[in-house]
Amino acid sequence: MQLSLKRKLRFFLGVPVLLFCLTSVAHADTKTYKRTLEKFTNPDVTLVNQDGKRISFKSIIESDKPVVLDFIFGTCTTICPVLSAGYVNLQQKLGTDSTKIHLISISIDPENDTPKVMKEYLKRYRGKPGWDFLTGSRKDIDTIMRAYNAYIPNKMSHYALTLIHKPNADGWIRIYGIMSSSEFVDETKKAGL
Repeated sequence: MQLSLKRKLRFFLGVPVLLFCLTSVAHADTKTYKRTLEKFTNPDVTLVNQDGKRISFKSIIESDKPVVLDFIFGTCTTICPVLSAGYVNLQQKLGTDSTKIHLISISIDPENDTPKVMKEYLKRYRGKPGWDFLTGSRKDIDTIMRAYNAYIPNKMSHYALTLIHKPNADGWIRIYGIMSSSEFVDETKKAGL
């Protein structure tokens, strides 16, 4: 029995789609991020949060709460929304315990991220208490980025970086790359948060 030309075309056009789907499934377990353990020195700088309150950065990091830290900016449309969605998801999963972990986003655009901009950003993402968006002088922001091996000279060349610190721990978990929401929650659990 001879196949019609239409059937042959459908078959041959379907093969690449089938191969793509099989390849995607085969690579579904591949992590898109790298996890390392690092030691950092916490810089002693004063920053400003979304409410305009001055905050000692070192005192937040060295408090009795676990800290999750990332670097974002308010007008970002690429990786910052993904990182922020991870924070929102974690807060939702934790429910009433969400204030037991201090989520910190450090602005890498202090020239534009005013307390008003940062407050609107947190409102847009439905951030709950326990998530602070911090800014400061360019010098202080650069000091923090350098201290955590996250320095970039231009906000447009930033990358996904999440740092997790448990109180009294000797080091930090440094996660480079994009995590899914479930991977992010799993990483915080692995860190004992």
